Amino acid sequence: MCLAIPARIEELTTPGNAIVNLGGVRKEISLALVDDAAVGEYVIVHVGYALQKLDREEAERTLEMFAEMGQLDELREELNT
Repeated sequence: MCLAIPARIEELTTPGNAIVNLGGVRKEISLALVDDAAVGEYVIVHVGYALQKLDREEAERTLEMFAEMGQLDELREELNT
């Protein structure tokens, strides 16, 4: 199953890319579709691309819902691929 999931930007790498973190899983993604993303912000990630920025409260609420549904581990695995 492919989902778009919230992830926190930890580091800006090469131009247009960033390292994001989701519960300890770090992955490099493309920021090509998002303007002015910064370290500490949350983005919605799908197949290695940030689709849009997301405010912190919404990101945390979404991640909590995934955890309550028991889906957070599956999402971490998907982010790792």
